[in-house]
Amino acid sequence: MSLLKKIASVFGKKDEPKQKEAPKAKKQSSSEKKKQAVKPHQEEWRPGSKPKPRKTENRPKQSERKRHPRKPKQGDRPEGEEQRPQAERKPRPNGGRKPRPQGNKENRPQGERKPRPPKPAPQRPPVDETPWDPSEFKVEPQEGKIRFHDLDLHPRLMRSIHALGWQYTTPIQGEILPGTLKGKDMAGRAQTGTGKTAAFLISIINHCLNNPLQKQGSANPRALIIAPTRELAMQIKKDADGLNRFTGLRTVVLYGGMDYNKQERELTEGPVDIVVATPGRLLDFENKNVVRLRYVEIMVIDEADRMLDMGFIPDVRRIIYKTPPKEQRQTVLFSATLSDEVMRLAAAWMTDPVRIDIEPEQVAVNTVEQKVFIATDDQKFKLLYNIIKHDKPERILVFTNRRDQAERLAEELDRFGHKCEMLSGAVTQKRRMRILEEFREGKVTVLVATDVAGRGIHVEGISHVVNFNIPENPDDYVHRIGRTGRAGATGQSITFACEMESFELPKIEELLGVELKCSMPPEELLEELPPAPPRKRRPRPEGAGGRPRHQNGRRPQHGDRHNRRDNGPRRSGGDRPPRPHSEGQ
Repeated sequence: MSLLKKIASVFGKKDEPKQKEAPKAKKQSSSEKKKQAVKPHQEEWRPGSKPKPRKTENRPKQSERKRHPRKPKQGDRPEGEEQRPQAERKPRPNGGRKPRPQGNKENRPQGERKPRPPKPAPQRPPVDETPWDPSEFKVEPQEGKIRFHDLDLHPRLMRSIHALGWQYTTPIQGEILPGTLKGKDMAGRAQTGTGKTAAFLISIINHCLNNPLQKQGSANPRALIIAPTRELAMQIKKDADGLNRFTGLRTVVLYGGMDYNKQERELTEGPVDIVVATPGRLLDFENKNVVRLRYVEIMVIDEADRMLDMGFIPDVRRIIYKTPPKEQRQTVLFSATLSDEVMRLAAAWMTDPVRIDIEPEQVAVNTVEQKVFIATDDQKFKLLYNIIKHDKPERILVFTNRRDQAERLAEELDRFGHKCEMLSGAVTQKRRMRILEEFREGKVTVLVATDVAGRGIHVEGISHVVNFNIPENPDDYVHRIGRTGRAGATGQSITFACEMESFELPKIEELLGVELKCSMPPEELLEELPPAPPRKRRPRPEGAGGRPRHQNGRRPQHGDRHNRRDNGPRRSGGDRPPRPHSEGQ
């Protein structure tokens, strides 16, 4: 057979119509398959033999293959119908798609998308517009004191200061305000209760009033204040609201433990001039682009030493990098101690900062009477009970070093009939706020707290502060006694010093610059306790995590390292002096 006939036979078979499939034959056994003869074009393969290449001489070349007509698709014209010539077809615009209706949104059909209503413009809080005459605010000049009149403040801010009853600046306000009002960077050393909060708030508010913005969006704060604790952030917010009573400026506070969505609504429902925040919650909002820090003009870092102790510096550093460069913003830093580490941070974050030092003794010694009683561990509760019994303080604040100590002490005081509550890092924010409010209102007489909670307690009328344990950090001592003797009032600080804890006194005296005289407690404070009533089981605070206690029930010693302090890691530096070993050890 010639090559042409073979090709014709091959293509002819393909063009033949398909016949109906024959019924499937029965499956053949393996023995029957072996009996089948090998096809002529195949050769039996044996192991070890090389496979022969397939013969392609009977296959047609690619150019000789016939192209088969495609199967008709849906929408094609049936056979026999005349096709329109290619030249007469009119191509559809837009690739054959139907054109959308043109015109304005008003001309569209009723069923189509409706235009969105315009967003309401952010609103500022209402301002008291009652007339006020600045001449009503008269303060006589006094030697050695600076009046707020001497600082050339905005009239609206002066009206708020007049409403608060302020006349003269505190020492730290008098040293800081002349520089911060001119836009200089400041690094101030001051404890709580010195008026430093009002110092940087006055600078911020005066700057915003003298430099108003024509258009300001929400969540773009002009001033940022970073605080280490939630209580301190809330207190700053409260002070800012008092100074903004007649200014119309808006302050938002951000901290953990509260409703995230509620704080987000507060950020977006109006212009934000000042944001007071803890580092963690602020980063949460910034990472989600809810708050934008690139427009910050003034930044305040409060209690920088506390930031170091609590491990917040990496978060603070990330926050600062999201603000404008230090040459384009004003930065103010406050700390209880301006250590070398704090000053290194100030040098990195500030431009030629002016250093202001307010000595601790100016705060502690002048307004607080300090007593140190030598007592054993077994005598401490007796002393505390008799102090409450004889002095009958309206509000007394008791500090312990650890959370488990605070819990046990609160249980015992409650057992003996005292209205007592406990604050620690394990208490939820809602419960904290409720406890502090009851403490302010006098429903709670005794408040037991750790240093974490104590930093943010700003309650007027605390007459006694009792250090049930001497703090290992001298700065904590200053902060503790600073809860009393505030705003010109006098207070009393009583410290219980046992044999082991007394080694911490020299470091405190070095920081204060004064000697703390130790004495034996008077006899009336050593009176025996009344018969113990039945032990009550106090409900554990919400969110409180259990701390291990010794199985034998003894009080954990001061040197037990597995019982960590509630206020985070211990500060570096300041080696503990060697402790003497008692006989028999």
